[in-house]
Amino acid sequence: MTPDKARAEANLGDHIRQLLAGGKMATLVTVLDSSALDAGAKLLIHAGGQTFGDLGDPRLNDAAVKGAAGFLSGRDDTKALKVSGITAELESLADTWLLFERIETEPRLVIAGAGHVGASLARLAALVGYDVSLIDDRSEFVVRELFSSPAEQAIRLLTARSWSDAMREAIGNGRGVSVAIVTRGHKQDEDCLRATIAAQPEYIGMIGSKRRTNIVLDKLREEGFDPERLTRVRAPIGLDIGAVSPEEVALAILAEIIAERRGGPGTPLSRWRRDHAK
Repeated sequence: MTPDKARAEANLGDHIRQLLAGGKMATLVTVLDSSALDAGAKLLIHAGGQTFGDLGDPRLNDAAVKGAAGFLSGRDDTKALKVSGITAELESLADTWLLFERIETEPRLVIAGAGHVGASLARLAALVGYDVSLIDDRSEFVVRELFSSPAEQAIRLLTARSWSDAMREAIGNGRGVSVAIVTRGHKQDEDCLRATIAAQPEYIGMIGSKRRTNIVLDKLREEGFDPERLTRVRAPIGLDIGAVSPEEVALAILAEIIAERRGGPGTPLSRWRRDHAK
């Protein structure tokens, strides 16, 4: 590797780290195979269209920006595409293959309440790759001995002296953050929801019956909270899978969080077969 190329890759790495630190999303495009360009050339494309790097041809850079917009709107984390599949205007590069990779922060989940459901949700979310913060005002519920397996070591355990302060600190700027409020009572739900709505994470869900969740939402509505933000709260939280046990309820909650993040409808994959048979 030449010094210039090594320097360019180091600068690209720094740029990606800064992007992730800011909670932003981008697409990294790499030349996989080409008779006209250097394999390994890279272009980082921000979600807003700004670029860093070079694929070796300005026209290809422009085509990659257009292709990245469609890629980020889909569900794939990586995708190999032929230039001819992106644009018909670059005949000389039609056989060039590009690799599109989604660059984004690790999805974060903040769980308020470390009872049976909250603990099960934390374990399951950590297993599928979420950065998990588990909060409770009862210190004995958030001790490392209860979450000691290798998969659970990364779960961040926090004791809340103040639910509002703990939630705001854990949620941060809200980018890429989902919040599940699964506490033991109305008062705790209200305190958590007030702080969570103010922090504006990407997903908010609250456990409880329709009656219990409506009581909390009505209380905040009376306090002057924005009605539009309140309508975005998923309450009761989770998909209806007939869950009974805490582990099943946790699965239903995580399924909804993933569907929201990935843009999935939450319908059975076999539905197409039934529709086709009609």
